[in-house]
Amino acid sequence: MSLLAYDFMQRALIAAALIGVIAPLIGIFLVQRRLALLGDGMGHVALTGVGLAFLVGSAPVPTALVVAALGALVLEIIRARSRTAGDLALALVFYGGIAGGVMLTALASGKSSTALNQYLFGSLSTVAVEDIAWLVGASVLVVLVLALFGREMFAMTLDPDVAHVQGIRTTRLGVLLTVLAAVTVVIGMRTVGLLLVSAIMIVPVAAAQQVAGSFRGTAIGAVVVGLVCSVAGLATSFQLDVPPGPSIVLLALAAFVVAALVAIPLRRRRNQHPHADSPAEVHDHV
Repeated sequence: MSLLAYDFMQRALIAAALIGVIAPLIGIFLVQRRLALLGDGMGHVALTGVGLAFLVGSAPVPTALVVAALGALVLEIIRARSRTAGDLALALVFYGGIAGGVMLTALASGKSSTALNQYLFGSLSTVAVEDIAWLVGASVLVVLVLALFGREMFAMTLDPDVAHVQGIRTTRLGVLLTVLAAVTVVIGMRTVGLLLVSAIMIVPVAAAQQVAGSFRGTAIGAVVVGLVCSVAGLATSFQLDVPPGPSIVLLALAAFVVAALVAIPLRRRRNQHPHADSPAEVHDHV
């Protein structure tokens, strides 16, 4: 492929592949907890981190990682104390995050709105070698945490009260999941953009849910959809000379529509044969 002849496209494809795999793995837990909009909130917090990096002259990716992780920690602590206060806190994050990012960027000398747009909607040419190192490190961290605590997180998302009775520390796991969501947002900001990265966390999961019959099947399907749409969307943006974020998200939405159409006859067949699924399939959660 001609696009692989460019160094910046090679780096962008690595970043797109990482976000295509990692984002749905986190998104499936957010969907189960009915926190589909949490990624948007974390994107706004990360935007403040980007603006701060512009202002102080630091690297945007590590700065955004630190700011987003701190914001996730505060947000989850508030949610643990009161669900109503948590919803309000998430709304405040939406407003304050993007306002802080724009304000800090405006105060940074030598930075323009063009630089900010690269982080809002993604950019093919801005992924540097050091960014790839940070992205790989963050991706490995996410995978390790899921490998260690994935079952406990699933139990927490399925029924927090039962999980708590079983001795699972649901508050700490909730904080950990929110921090992982923040890290995932920062991973995807270079290619998908902060305003759209939440979509690649949620839409592939929604698409996989249309046809999958178990938690594991949904996770596998979501990763496949996320990976394919991220790479294909990046290639499309290169050919059309448009930001990669919208291309990736639109392809993911198209995959959701296709999955929803495919699911119609599947649901009819399941309704006609309600006992066709075996107990192993129904309880194959992780």
